[in-house]
Amino acid sequence: MSWNCNLYAHFAKQFAAHSADELLLTDAGRSYSYEDIDRESARLTRYLIGLGIKTGDRVSVQVDKSVAALSLYLACLRGGFVFHPLNPGYKSGELEYFLGDASPSIVVCDAAKKDVLQPLAERAGIKHVYTLNDDRQGSLIDASRDSSADPIVVDRAEEDLAALLYSSGTTGVPKGIMLTHGNLLSNARSLVVAWAFTDQDRLLHALPIFHVHGLFVAIGCVLSSGASMRWSDGFRAPEVIRSLPECTVMMGVPTYYVRLLNDSDFTADVATNVRVFICGSAPLLEETFIEFETRTGHRILERYGMTETNMNTSNPLQGERRPGTVGPALPGVEIRIVDESGSELPANVVGDLQVRGPNVFAGYWQMPQKTAEDFTADGYFNTGDKGRIDTDGYVSIVGRAKDVIITGGLNVYPREVELCIDALGGVEESAVIGVPHADLGEAVIAVVVREAAEAIDAEGVIRSVKKSLANFKVPKRVVFVDELPRNSMAKVQKNKLRETCNDLFT
Repeated sequence: MSWNCNLYAHFAKQFAAHSADELLLTDAGRSYSYEDIDRESARLTRYLIGLGIKTGDRVSVQVDKSVAALSLYLACLRGGFVFHPLNPGYKSGELEYFLGDASPSIVVCDAAKKDVLQPLAERAGIKHVYTLNDDRQGSLIDASRDSSADPIVVDRAEEDLAALLYSSGTTGVPKGIMLTHGNLLSNARSLVVAWAFTDQDRLLHALPIFHVHGLFVAIGCVLSSGASMRWSDGFRAPEVIRSLPECTVMMGVPTYYVRLLNDSDFTADVATNVRVFICGSAPLLEETFIEFETRTGHRILERYGMTETNMNTSNPLQGERRPGTVGPALPGVEIRIVDESGSELPANVVGDLQVRGPNVFAGYWQMPQKTAEDFTADGYFNTGDKGRIDTDGYVSIVGRAKDVIITGGLNVYPREVELCIDALGGVEESAVIGVPHADLGEAVIAVVVREAAEAIDAEGVIRSVKKSLANFKVPKRVVFVDELPRNSMAKVQKNKLRETCNDLFT
């Protein structure tokens, strides 16, 4: 009899061992046990199966972070459905593409967004649209209330898809990243060992759950170890400071740590019970690392991952955590630095970072040619990041070949914003870049060439982008220039634009 590789089958051991124990406590003071979430996710699984949703079908979800949303994710794992989370900030034009490309069998959204999503779903031929609100209300909860909560976990193989998350490249065309049960299972197991998670841990979970960090890394560590969570629907420094004394682990993006340091109530006493602070999703500035250690005595543990791979490296829990590095490769993960011809480079030489391992995604959804382009003949994934590896195996990320801007831990792909701006009347062309920002890590800046003087102003650009794209993609500043700098091949020299705009927020 073959072993069930469904990720939930792995989690089920902890659900059984800790059924009466608290899994999470919300900011509102509501406690949920492992059994509560186990039964709720089973009900949702059985209802979706009764609705006709089959293994391998995509379930598109655009809801705010909530306990009910967590249950829905687990329900999708249990039923063998492919969980397709969408940033709650996405607007109509973005959603239309995602629904058309993913071809889900069902869409679940916040009730306030149903008027937007319903016609999009109808145009895409999606039969089922349900609502799910953060107060555990909505048509999905109502409809599934009488479904059986008897245990159910369908058999899945390692290569079967568990989730479909979308990224994008410099072309601006979003790509569906296919993550398998095997990908997520291998990474969860590796991280539990690397960060020594046990059932005595309590994680401060203030991350969103529509991407890898909050959904697979944080929740995966908790549900693989029988730990518990202090569950917040978003990051607010005062609430985090009040909750930290009862927690042993915090995961966050650099912005979270900057905001804690900006609050005078964040002291060493607040962090006394915490055994490790983990940071990722964006580069952590060395000055933040040093200031945090000075204030609390803790050296932040920085790691490196991406949507396509989950986690690849981690500074050690026991051992030297080096500022400016993301640590050595995790067990089972292979990392190398190569030159433009694909030849491996020696230690401390900057080149293209490639990764291979059971954590690496299965490929791009319905894009076999792009998948082939991004993998080498010997199975390494070209991350698009520039990096180097020192003689001790510590990896440093020195740049992003794909020009991605990471603002507040969220990825912004310049081409997508540029296309939006270039379509505006009065705009000749634009270039979107990221510049240093004390709070966000990087801020989105639009450098715009107008067709004529005063053809459009900064407020007009920002207002128009807000109508089409999620708020985190909207430029924080618009800079007007007579022309964009170009090299001999007519390519825009964004490095020169960054040099010019580098001090906008300092």
